[in-house]
Amino acid sequence: MVDGVIERENLIWAAQTGDQAAISRLLAVCQADARRYARRHCQASDVDDAVQESLLIVSRKVKSLKAAAAFSAWLFTVIKHECRKLGRMLLKHEPLDDEVAERRLACRSDTALRVDLANALESLPAHYLEVVLLRDFEELTIAEIAERLAEPPGAVKSRLHRARELVREYLLSS
Repeated sequence: MVDGVIERENLIWAAQTGDQAAISRLLAVCQADARRYARRHCQASDVDDAVQESLLIVSRKVKSLKAAAAFSAWLFTVIKHECRKLGRMLLKHEPLDDEVAERRLACRSDTALRVDLANALESLPAHYLEVVLLRDFEELTIAEIAERLAEPPGAVKSRLHRARELVREYLLSS
């Protein structure tokens, strides 16, 4: 394990000096970790885009990294930022009228809606899924969720609203 850490730090250092082969190797080495992290923080449909954009950013900015030991934390921060950016882009369209949305959903069978709902929930980043499960499945109040998560009620309400919007968008796009 120690040899792997030293080898990775040497690879990061070489990439910081502008060694293109080292940059390519570093991106290849961290791609699996990047993908795993993105799966937890992005919608399923955004994982590939978030990883690709994040690795491009890393390749361009690795020279500015202050310490090789900070690489993983920096990589995960970049990925999380890209996931959020892609999530915001998803919501930047004209909202569907509620009646139109209801008509679209009413055309599907109960089984199809259940499958789509399960897939929509599965696509949520973990922090959104958590509040949906606590509120809609465990039927906790906002205050109870806030207490359990040690977060302000306003933050819980905001996250729940966003999670429900993402589920709605998923259901209407499938």
